[in-house]
Amino acid sequence: MSELNVTTWGNGTPVVFVHGSLVTGVEEWHAQQPLAEEGFCLVVPDRRGYGGSPTVHGEDFLRDADDVAELLGDGAHVVAHSYGGLGAMLAASRRPEATLSLALLEPPAFTVVRHDSAGHALVEDVRDVFDAELPDQEWLVRFLKAVGTDPATLPAGVLEEVAPFVPLVRRSRKPWECDLPTAALTSAPFPKLVVSGGHSDAFDAICDALAERIDAECIEVSGAGHEIQFVGPPLNQALLDLWRKVA
Repeated sequence: MSELNVTTWGNGTPVVFVHGSLVTGVEEWHAQQPLAEEGFCLVVPDRRGYGGSPTVHGEDFLRDADDVAELLGDGAHVVAHSYGGLGAMLAASRRPEATLSLALLEPPAFTVVRHDSAGHALVEDVRDVFDAELPDQEWLVRFLKAVGTDPATLPAGVLEEVAPFVPLVRRSRKPWECDLPTAALTSAPFPKLVVSGGHSDAFDAICDALAERIDAECIEVSGAGHEIQFVGPPLNQALLDLWRKVA
């Protein structure tokens, strides 16, 4: 049984939803809850350090991979956003027989864009943020801007709500340290989807390059920047189309 705090919606084929940084699972994926009415059981964990899951010093995609691999059970689809996509890729490559499909929403797969100017600039911007010695609130604003989220567009009070998670992110295992399992994912038999939010040349380049490396379909779902899941119906339909490819 998983140590994580897990919320489930619906009944049917399992789908594990892996959230990104600065937000809990239910907060991240609330716009996907209607998919539970389509014959799927949505399994929505809080990653370690978030919500009701065990506390940790910092985010760690290696630890996330262990947790996601366990949550796959006898077989499940996987949907992951941002930092959560790193652990999801590692878990799917480790347990391809239990992965029904893999959908990745703008994962920070920074190592695939070393030679793309926009991608390289994004990686350097994010590195600079992590190196910056700033108070947490200032650091949070810089971090959000670096990944393509304008803090001025967020609802009132959001920055204050996510502030407690800032130390967890600052102490994380860094995305550029992830040895992406591209070869294993390319050879895996399950369908794969990479989704760009259409707001950043750098993330577009990451998504295109990653999709090519792992033999995935790549689509754009715009309207919510990096927080693609908040678009709701357009993403939900793309996920349904992916899941229905699996007999």
